[in-house]
Amino acid sequence: MTPAPVISAETLSLTFETNDGPVHALKDVDLTIDKGDFVSFIGPSGCGKTTFLRVVADLEQPTGGTVSVNGMTPQQAREARAYGYVFQAAGLFPWRSIGRNIALPLEIMGYDKAEIPDRVRRVLELVDLAGFEKKFPWQLSGGMQQRASIARALSFDADILLMDEPFGALDEIVRDHLNEQLLDLWARTEKTICFVTHSIPEAVYLSTKIVVMSPRPGRVTDVIESTLPKERPLDIRESPEFLEIAHRVREGLRAGHSYD
Repeated sequence: MTPAPVISAETLSLTFETNDGPVHALKDVDLTIDKGDFVSFIGPSGCGKTTFLRVVADLEQPTGGTVSVNGMTPQQAREARAYGYVFQAAGLFPWRSIGRNIALPLEIMGYDKAEIPDRVRRVLELVDLAGFEKKFPWQLSGGMQQRASIARALSFDADILLMDEPFGALDEIVRDHLNEQLLDLWARTEKTICFVTHSIPEAVYLSTKIVVMSPRPGRVTDVIESTLPKERPLDIRESPEFLEIAHRVREGLRAGHSYD
């Protein structure tokens, strides 16, 4: 028996009503994401990539179609703590130490106070920040702050990780390093990851599946299943297989501009 998808969208649409008229952010999106997938969403600015994640996270309400998360509505999934969310900015509170930033969602959720330090320690080890729990955000580099943000999203052990362009503001060297670390983290935790990016190389390097989206109204123009092995050194980006997938993504983005 085929297991149910972790995330399923059927003819999903979302239109924002504004003073200047309706803005069609998503239109007729059909998509399934299976357990353990690493799915990247790529497309031009304003194409609905982040909006799709926000619908899954119950931060936006669709105006048409349906979406389910672990067989539940987004609201039920949110209440069941089914996902962690990593935003574009690390969003760490400067007056709280790294350890206390990571502990914050656990405190809000009412976890046993005796359990929290062990959870904080374990997720800091996962993101290679062991020993930094007493540091403050301003004492860490941008890349380290984003790793702390990922640790915070992992702290309550949700099966799904939603990541909205978390490395977009970082330089290429740091970004490459974090891409490697994220793949390692994904392999060790076997979580389902939805990842928004504007970078074709990043999407191809990280993903088992790449969702190419058209300009607004955001539609899915292509879903590309990666043929790359799960173990991916950085130099795989120079391989013919990698370049072939990147070419298909690029063609999908071009085709999206003429999508009717």
